[in-house]
Amino acid sequence: MSGHTGPTLNKAVNGVEMSNLTLVAILLMIMAVAYQLGLTKSRAIEKGTVARMHSRPGYYGMLTALWCGVPAFLIFAIWSLIEPTVIRSLVIAEIVPHVGELSSQQIAVQMRRIENVASGFAATASVQDYEIIAAERLTRLQAIGSLAMIGAMAAVAMAALVLVRRRIHPNMRARNAVETFTLIVLMMCSAVAVMTTIGIVLSMLGESLRFFEVVSPIDFFFGTTWNPAFSTTSPDRLGDFGLLPLLWGTLMVTVIALLIAIPVGLMTAIYMAEYAPSWVRSSAKPVIEVLAGIPTIVYGVFALMIVGPFFADLGETFGITIRATSALTAGVVMGIMIIPFISSLADDVITQVPRAMRDGSLGLGATKSETIRKVVLPAALPGIVGAFLLATSRAVGETMIVLLAAGNSPSLHANPFEAVSTVTVSIVNQLTGDQDFASAQSLVAFALGLTLFVITLILNVIALIIVRKYREQYE
Repeated sequence: MSGHTGPTLNKAVNGVEMSNLTLVAILLMIMAVAYQLGLTKSRAIEKGTVARMHSRPGYYGMLTALWCGVPAFLIFAIWSLIEPTVIRSLVIAEIVPHVGELSSQQIAVQMRRIENVASGFAATASVQDYEIIAAERLTRLQAIGSLAMIGAMAAVAMAALVLVRRRIHPNMRARNAVETFTLIVLMMCSAVAVMTTIGIVLSMLGESLRFFEVVSPIDFFFGTTWNPAFSTTSPDRLGDFGLLPLLWGTLMVTVIALLIAIPVGLMTAIYMAEYAPSWVRSSAKPVIEVLAGIPTIVYGVFALMIVGPFFADLGETFGITIRATSALTAGVVMGIMIIPFISSLADDVITQVPRAMRDGSLGLGATKSETIRKVVLPAALPGIVGAFLLATSRAVGETMIVLLAAGNSPSLHANPFEAVSTVTVSIVNQLTGDQDFASAQSLVAFALGLTLFVITLILNVIALIIVRKYREQYE
């Protein structure tokens, strides 16, 4: 019995998937037809009457399409939220007589087994007869639900089409309705971004408060030892959660990166904006900005395999001990990574300095280099400082490069040739592996993330304030 049921279930599931894939195409086709009908109706009314239409014909077509598409989409969204719960209840009711009452966890396990049977991925020998019957019912209910949803969406769309087409008349404010709908969509998109940020902050804040119930905030923010003891190795020991070694490592790597990126990036921007011929600028700038598109994991591998061994060999040549994985290695490679970030932003700021300021300086007898040093750079300084601060926040939040190249040694020392650890690396370490997410060893990752979020937020706010002042000055 089980051997012949699998192909049948697979065909039914494929039919359901095919219906879902064509759903968007069907809805778009209905909206396209509605647009044409609304457009044709508005043009016919405009030709058949002396009254002037309030809006252009295209707005009436768009309004008709929206009246068809939006209710249908709402049905799809509501149906998608309710249907899985209803189907789950019906399928569980099918198997309760065979297995008895189930807990919520047992229901989840049983549903996964039934879904595997329905998709044909379950082991045939271990499948029970009641599971095959439940899988057949699951597949049948899903198919019926998909067809019913498509039918309901089509019926609502057609009813809305007939209704709005009858309401088209010269005084109908179609343009106002379309623009209001567009404004609502834009506001919703903005709200998604804002609410996502708020949700991230609240989630980190809640878990951080749970962590601070176990570990004192004073010990966390002012502690000098980072040695979290995992429960699998030391069940009776909480560990040390001092943040200062991680902040110091983050600061050391960031400073090294900025010492590399700021001079090189700024000099690159000055050359591109003031000295480079147009053909050099058009070809060199895209090549430089390619560095910004390279994945950070590639930079990390480059630091681990090339830059680190190079520094170690160079140190041996001069009798200096330099570890292959060190703050120097991570900082140099990170600096290379953010060079295009600084150069691109600084270039845009420098090119926006009014040409009249340059001409006035040159007209008074200043050389080109003097004009750049005493006129262009001071005028562009707020924007350049904003670029530096944004690059700093980018360096502070970097993970993969320091994970591979910094050495992961959370200790307080001032030697850039030794290994360090950063906040981002510690977050990865605390959330990697099979862990109890209710333990302090895992909850500390949220406290670290919240701290890092506050640091980068402060840097970004300062940078935006400076850039805004710059823009107000020249607009």
